[in-house]
Amino acid sequence: MSGVMKRMGMIFRAKANKALDRAEDPRETLDYSYQKQLELLQKVRRGVADVATSRKRLELQLNQLQGQSSKLEDQGRKALALGREDLAREALSRRAALQQQVTDLETQHQTLQGEEEKLTLAAQRLQAKVDAFRTKKETIKATYTAAQAQTRIGEAFSGISEEMGDVGMAIQRAEDKTAQLQARAGAIDELLASGALDDHSGLAKDDIQSELDRLSGGTDVELELQRMKAELAGGSSSQQAIEGGQGQTQSQQKPQQPQSQDTPRFDKQ
Repeated sequence: MSGVMKRMGMIFRAKANKALDRAEDPRETLDYSYQKQLELLQKVRRGVADVATSRKRLELQLNQLQGQSSKLEDQGRKALALGREDLAREALSRRAALQQQVTDLETQHQTLQGEEEKLTLAAQRLQAKVDAFRTKKETIKATYTAAQAQTRIGEAFSGISEEMGDVGMAIQRAEDKTAQLQARAGAIDELLASGALDDHSGLAKDDIQSELDRLSGGTDVELELQRMKAELAGGSSSQQAIEGGQGQTQSQQKPQQPQSQDTPRFDKQ
């Protein structure tokens, strides 16, 4: 059971890593890293400003303590000149206490000054790294964008992209349907021409039937023409026969010539 759980965890992590890798955009990652570096640089600069502020405050306190120390020294001199040795001793004692404070502040001032110099140098180095990273980032982004555009153009030309793949599949389906319809139409024409399919509408005829109809129609015309010629020829013959019959009738109706008296007559014995 433990092995199964480990295997399931490994599969889940592998799929999650693949999904994250697919969703990750290097340009966005570079911009995010650059933004984080800018935030770090801003923190360093703020630290330098804080150290410089503390150093400046120590300098003001040093100047104030040194002023008080000088003032106490002058007061001790004046008191000693007036014969007030006790006041002069008190003024010198206070001046010694202030001098100890000045020494401590000077030590802190040197420490802060050293920290400020280190932070300033670190800020300058970080600024240089951020500037270099920004230049490299923009170069990588431009290269990535160009490679991505080139890849998309190549996929579009080769037809392996998702969009062009869908278009290619649509064209292929249209070509397949067109070829199927053409094959079906050709098969139906062949079946009609062979007589395997009867056209009950009487509209579609094959080539042989059309040729036979044309020859039959031509034969009917020729026969009709011959019949008309025969009728015309027969009518002419009848007219000539009629005219000939009328002539014979007229010749029969002519009176016979009387026989000559000189013609001998023979009596029947």
